[in-house]
Amino acid sequence: MKKILSIVLTAIAVLFIAGCNGGDEGNPDELIMGFVPSQDSDTITDTAQPLADKLGEELGKEVEARTMTSYTALVEAMGTNEVHIGFIPAFGYVLANQEHGVEVILKSERYGSGTYVAQYLVRADSGIESLADMEGTTWAYGDPTSTSGYLFPAAQIMDEFGVDNPEADFFGDSVQTGGHDNSAIAVYNGEADVATTFDDVRTGLEEEYPDIMDVLKVVGYTEEIPNDTISVTKELDDELVQDIKDTFLAFNEDEEMIQIMNEVYNWDAIIEAEDSEYDVVRSTYEKFGDSISLD
Repeated sequence: MKKILSIVLTAIAVLFIAGCNGGDEGNPDELIMGFVPSQDSDTITDTAQPLADKLGEELGKEVEARTMTSYTALVEAMGTNEVHIGFIPAFGYVLANQEHGVEVILKSERYGSGTYVAQYLVRADSGIESLADMEGTTWAYGDPTSTSGYLFPAAQIMDEFGVDNPEADFFGDSVQTGGHDNSAIAVYNGEADVATTFDDVRTGLEEEYPDIMDVLKVVGYTEEIPNDTISVTKELDDELVQDIKDTFLAFNEDEEMIQIMNEVYNWDAIIEAEDSEYDVVRSTYEKFGDSISLD
């Protein structure tokens, strides 16, 4: 009898300690919301924390805004449930869904659209007038798992010029910058010849670089890409996921929250999303085989 009582008391203690350490995996007391640097990392964290605070207020939980070092780092953190809510671009979402069962719940709306295009930026005085003119130049891109920064432009170059590896077979050199802003600035400063970014990254840089619209020009665009996602880990309870979704959608009526979203990622609104919308990204990804992964 004493042995049974001891086991029961031990079990109760374990459950009590687990509760004190932040609830269960499906309904944690603290949620981590992960971002990827499209601009200065510290700036994103500082700007996004009020969004996290508001989300936490509505959910009755602590919510931390955390900026990851790369798309890959964010996806991996969601795979281990260290980050629960991720602002992930389309390609990152496809990988996260494939590798870790991450689920899309919402996406961004920009300029009234749920899709966007990637653009090719060059200096206006570079003499580059077309995609063909970019051959042999130095290519700046944010991250090899960036949908608009790498995946769709690379796939377009592969298709149009019959190459297997744009970095090795088309461009003369390449530089990974860590973010869309950084890629545009690299071309602005003459450190690269071509930058691939979302359309139009220049507008967010005008305050710091007032002449950027004149110094940099667009020489081409990719096909339509589904917008960036708000995705969640598979471990979260369905009821909590629905609450997260409803809260974000309610932010559309909160001017302050939408302003934050606009400052962080140029989002104008938050709209619902379905996994099937990202099939076009999956088919584009297939062009690369195993050359792009989370490793």
